[in-house]
Amino acid sequence: MVNRKELNPEAGPLAAFGARMRRFREARGWTQDHFATLVGCTGRHISALETARKSPTLPFSRKVDLALGTLNTADSFEREWREIRHGSLLEGFPEYLVHEGRAVEIRLFESGLIPGLLQTPEYAQALEVSNVKRGSITAEQAEERVTSLIERQAALVRSLPPLLFVVLDESCIRRPIGGRTVMDRQLERLIGFAEETNTMLQIAPFAGGEERPFNRAVNLLTLPDRSVISYVESQTHGHLDRDIGSVAPLLRAYHQMQAPALSQAASVDMITQARKGTP
Repeated sequence: MVNRKELNPEAGPLAAFGARMRRFREARGWTQDHFATLVGCTGRHISALETARKSPTLPFSRKVDLALGTLNTADSFEREWREIRHGSLLEGFPEYLVHEGRAVEIRLFESGLIPGLLQTPEYAQALEVSNVKRGSITAEQAEERVTSLIERQAALVRSLPPLLFVVLDESCIRRPIGGRTVMDRQLERLIGFAEETNTMLQIAPFAGGEERPFNRAVNLLTLPDRSVISYVESQTHGHLDRDIGSVAPLLRAYHQMQAPALSQAASVDMITQARKGTP
């Protein structure tokens, strides 16, 4: 083939994505131009992606899965895109999202930051802009992260939505993110969240001191078969766990944390005072 560039999938995540996409395409006997018509782009764009000169997006990856028949399979390009986007820092998170989308109960604990499911777009954007400034991600990746977060939130809007229990360390509402206007709207979002019929919001106040059992974010999902899985993140790793022997203690600790936390009414009062700038 004229001007065919040899690919090295070991050169990095984008190169691996492009090389695998080319392999799947050629296995079906498709040219770049034909494949482009199936996913709604140009042959030149396919070439740039296969040679890692451009980064895939979430919508594109989903179209690739539809064209190749890899949607929701182990070969899913959307799954690979999420792994590229999150990198090794969030190992297990793409799989967690699949389970989150079908969970009947979701329990979250967060310290320092509002959890993603409750973030406003402006709050999320402020966090990602900071990541771009530090050079940890590109501007395009930041935009994709915010878009993906909005889609993640929308996936929980169902005819029978999951029960959503959230305990926030007080630091989440005290730490200013994005300036006064952004933070005010974020706190307003929390108050609105507490008013929904399928939610419970509690603040674990600073005064609780050592009673708080967690020092990092914890996500617990109850699935339709009533099994429970956990996802715990550190600064450098994420771990998805289905073993009841290790998940059960987390669930017990979560319930123990809820008891001394503020009631939902008292939590809303604290958030309202935080909006006014009073302690």
